[in-house]
Amino acid sequence: MAQWYQLQQLDSKFLEQVHQLYDDSFPMEIRQYLAQWLENQDWEHAANNVSFATLLFHDLLSQLDDQFSRFLIENNFLLQHNIRKSKRNLQDNFQEDPMHMAMIIYNCLKEERKILNSAQACSEMEVGSVQNTAAGMPDKQKELDAKVRAVKSDVTDVEQDIKTLEDMQDEYDFKYKTLMNREHESNSMSQEEYKKEELNLRHMFLLLDRKRKEVVKQIVQLLQSTEHTQAALINEELVEWKHRQQTACIGGPPNACLDQLQNWFTIIAESLQQVRQQLKKLEELEQKFTYDNDPITKNKQFLQDLTHKLFQQLIQSSFVVERQPCMPTHPQRPLVLKTGVQFTVKLRLLVKLQELNYNLKVKVLFDKDVTEKNSVKGFRKFNILGTNTKVMNMEESTNGSLAAEFRHLQLKEQKNTGSRTNEGPLIVTEELHSLSFETQLCQPGLVIDLETTSLPIVVISNVSQLPSGWASILWFNMLSTDPKNLSFFLNPPCAKWSKLSDVLSWQFSSVTKRGLNADQLSMLGEKLLGPTIGGSQDGLIPWTRFCKENINDKNFPFWLWIEGILELIKKHLLCLWNDGCIVGFISKERERALLKDQSPGTFLLRFSESSREGAITFTWVEESQNAEPQFHSVEPYTKKELSAVTFPDIIRNYKVMAAENIPENPLRFLYPNIPKDNAFGKYYSRPKEAPEPMDLDGPKGTGYIKTELISVSEVHPSRLQSPENLLPMSPEEFDEVSRMVGPAEIDTVMCTHIQL
Repeated sequence: MAQWYQLQQLDSKFLEQVHQLYDDSFPMEIRQYLAQWLENQDWEHAANNVSFATLLFHDLLSQLDDQFSRFLIENNFLLQHNIRKSKRNLQDNFQEDPMHMAMIIYNCLKEERKILNSAQACSEMEVGSVQNTAAGMPDKQKELDAKVRAVKSDVTDVEQDIKTLEDMQDEYDFKYKTLMNREHESNSMSQEEYKKEELNLRHMFLLLDRKRKEVVKQIVQLLQSTEHTQAALINEELVEWKHRQQTACIGGPPNACLDQLQNWFTIIAESLQQVRQQLKKLEELEQKFTYDNDPITKNKQFLQDLTHKLFQQLIQSSFVVERQPCMPTHPQRPLVLKTGVQFTVKLRLLVKLQELNYNLKVKVLFDKDVTEKNSVKGFRKFNILGTNTKVMNMEESTNGSLAAEFRHLQLKEQKNTGSRTNEGPLIVTEELHSLSFETQLCQPGLVIDLETTSLPIVVISNVSQLPSGWASILWFNMLSTDPKNLSFFLNPPCAKWSKLSDVLSWQFSSVTKRGLNADQLSMLGEKLLGPTIGGSQDGLIPWTRFCKENINDKNFPFWLWIEGILELIKKHLLCLWNDGCIVGFISKERERALLKDQSPGTFLLRFSESSREGAITFTWVEESQNAEPQFHSVEPYTKKELSAVTFPDIIRNYKVMAAENIPENPLRFLYPNIPKDNAFGKYYSRPKEAPEPMDLDGPKGTGYIKTELISVSEVHPSRLQSPENLLPMSPEEFDEVSRMVGPAEIDTVMCTHIQL
């Protein structure tokens, strides 16, 4: 019965899979009755051999007859009825097709083995995870893990001691009643024997009293150590996790999984529940037998109150927002919600107790107890649309945690009688709101209200407000850890460059494979702080400087410039950015310093500082007639140009034309010395077969000659390199250029002008 026995030892989630294997065609009761016999047969061979299948079919019926005889001897009428019914069903279904029955049994046994393997793998992962987690834990967490497990061990010790105490009390009670009965019986014992028994009884009482005191003391010490361990969980580990969640929300490193915290919280909760039962047991013992200065009577109320307080505190702290509110359309921009657009949010209870499954109904509320609704002029109010209640359960989560996920919530602004004024101190993207979640835990003798809130959210009504709304989310979560501080932007604090530089880098690393390096951040620091203190990690940047004031002499703020570049990278330059081809953020002075000693034709790619929507350009170096380096920068390319031609193709086909000279490509090496085709070749568009001369029909008979867009800059010959470089190209180069740009089409190609 090895396989069937192993299956019955599995967790309920695996047993449910076993249940789904069996139905009326081959009922589970037959699997149960004939487990060993079924596992010993070659059903795979029977499924492909009608003679062998027929033999096994009749053997199976014979086995059922034997089982029926056993039930007959046991006089078990119900099981007799069931097995006769099962036999008739098998005969009706498989008498004419025993191979079909063999196939069903073969598949059931095979699926059972898969379930066992899956359960074993899951168990090994959990064991390995515990071992790896312990091995990879910082010393502080190892110490906490040891304390949590010590609490669990101490509870087990107390359980054993209470059982010993109960045995001692039962024995004392029996001896006491026996002595009392014998005292009333005439001539039952001598006076000397009576005194001896009485002395023995007195000794037993002293031992019993000592044991009661020991047990009470043990529980006091247990609760004290639990309180200390629980405080570390709630005030340190949980607080650190919430801070890491804030960081992850704004693009920082992914937050650590909650499973370890849940494991600790659950162990403490189970231990406290066990202590509650132990205290009830002590109370029962007290009711059976008590005396003056009974330690149970003196301490039970204190112990019950402390246990209740600790359990309530633990449960209330374990109710957390596992995944902050987020629109599925913008997964990397959580906490910015648009009216009329669905958003999701997930709650989790870190105390995973089976008795709480489907017993906690969570309700979501918007701006509950938010004083800013009345104190801040122009503060908007919203209603929640969609199902605003959800029951927490363990089935929806892949890891079996006790959770509730709201997937179809929307916000709708409450219309005021008058029109909204702009006289308030906050613009809409600086208004912070919150979602609150409430539920109640009810157990016999225990009612606990649970509540938690989301991180502050920004509500927008137009997608154009998303960049500014995201800036507010960045600033708040970078500088504040109080989710109820919704007045934050009435007086927003300055940010240290050391913090802001990390957050800016995260904006790139969270959507690409590369963050910003020290040189790139140095350039951005100079733009925000000025060249004198741009490199200082302690430099302070005001909120207005980051998001509201125009930067330098431009007509847009710093953040909107960064936002435009991020969009450009995501849509048009992602591969080049990931490969490190783009220097990106570099001042013109630094750019020239890097290029001046490089070979002629060396170029680098940087972002334009003058385009709000994001633009990229390239600068190359040439040697002038007097041997001095000469720098050329092409007019920046925006999403408009990059939507028509990819940037690698622009670089490949870029030409400079001077007077009647043949156009040439001045770009040879990507800084510092990577041949252009080596750097960008894998991203070039596939070459198309050149049409035959005067092939006007084309491949589809459209009647048009194919054309290709390239970038050409027109300059005066004196502004290019030495005259030698303007000589005719090789025949191969000339053929390639003639194919792409004929003399008649030169005036019609897309031109950009060089900036010197």
